[in-house]
Amino acid sequence: METRRRRRLFLAGLVTVVAVFIAVIPGKRGWFDVGVYYGAIHHWFEDGGSLYDYIKPDSTYGFTYPPFAALCMLPMLLFTWHQAVAVSVVLTAFASAVLLYWLVDPIAQRQGWNRPFTFVIAACMFALLEPVRDTVSFGQVNLLLLALVYVDYRLLTTGRERWAGFAIGLAAAIKLTPAIFIIYLLLTKRTRPALIAIATAATATLFAAQVDPTQSLVFWTDALLDTNRVGVFAYVSNQSLQGVLARLSPPTPGTIFWAIAVAATLWIWFKKIRQSDDRSGFALTGIIACLISPITWVHHLVWVIPALIIMGDTALLAPPERKARAKKLAIWLYAAMCSSVVWLWGANSSGIYGFIGSNTYVWVTLILFFTVPVVTAQSATQTSLLPTPRLALQSEIAARPRRVSELIRR
Repeated sequence: METRRRRRLFLAGLVTVVAVFIAVIPGKRGWFDVGVYYGAIHHWFEDGGSLYDYIKPDSTYGFTYPPFAALCMLPMLLFTWHQAVAVSVVLTAFASAVLLYWLVDPIAQRQGWNRPFTFVIAACMFALLEPVRDTVSFGQVNLLLLALVYVDYRLLTTGRERWAGFAIGLAAAIKLTPAIFIIYLLLTKRTRPALIAIATAATATLFAAQVDPTQSLVFWTDALLDTNRVGVFAYVSNQSLQGVLARLSPPTPGTIFWAIAVAATLWIWFKKIRQSDDRSGFALTGIIACLISPITWVHHLVWVIPALIIMGDTALLAPPERKARAKKLAIWLYAAMCSSVVWLWGANSSGIYGFIGSNTYVWVTLILFFTVPVVTAQSATQTSLLPTPRLALQSEIAARPRRVSELIRR
């Protein structure tokens, strides 16, 4: 009873501290992207305007997603602005909770930790990450898409592969970034899930074209190729390889250097995922999506969160001689992603320190890319990084000494 009381007091204090921190820190985005979605949908459906001609007042930004995404957002017509914001927050919170449960709960079970207690701590740590804060504050859809992609991860890792592919295809039809997971399925010889994903994305795209052929034609022939609609490469929020090159002084000319960097990164990714299980493979694919995209805003970096969780788990499982170093690395990577440090160079990223600091999240992403362990089926059995059958799991927990704190032990 005393332990339970201490847990509740600790969690209440932690949640309060995190909530106050998020409430008082600067950098609120005012649900900017919800405003873009809300305005564009009304401009298109109610006013009869072109979906891709809409520009949010007092900005230069308009709708940048495929037409199928607009169809998915049509329920916004039923809501007021404030209701649309509330729905965005609720959906994002739900997607985040599901994602955390899938990624963290297996670790808690294996370690023998109190699972609800562990989940709340993980949720607080999750909420402190700047990409998460920005996603909520902008009203972005990336966490929803990440959770959607991980629906197929769950199917693939729980023996239901025959149903996998639909969620990735749906996510790719809403936004192009998740389409790289279709390539992942193809490269790892998941033919059936890959074909289902391709068929789903194609069906959704053709359905949108049937609903409004003009908007589909505009997107696939004009808006998609107009990088000016998305933003400026050199802006500090662009934490991709292209952003690094654009912030060089002077900026790297042309696209040849970016193409070389992307090709080299893709080759390394290909070599790693061919040897990897789906846990590491999905995490590495999320990382590569951020690195090779011409523009990866800070809120897009939610795609690296599974890799951060794997790094924390790797530190827990590291042998004694490497455990301290692994924990320090995981903590430093996590702290960097919470820090908002890149904005210190938002106005001027010149000089060596400006170049290093303004690209902090790219360095974190690259470190994750090279240090996330590649776990094969054989090595997973040896290191217990993959979920184990229930009986084996119970035996493992029973045999392992409990070295976690009293609060998180069962």
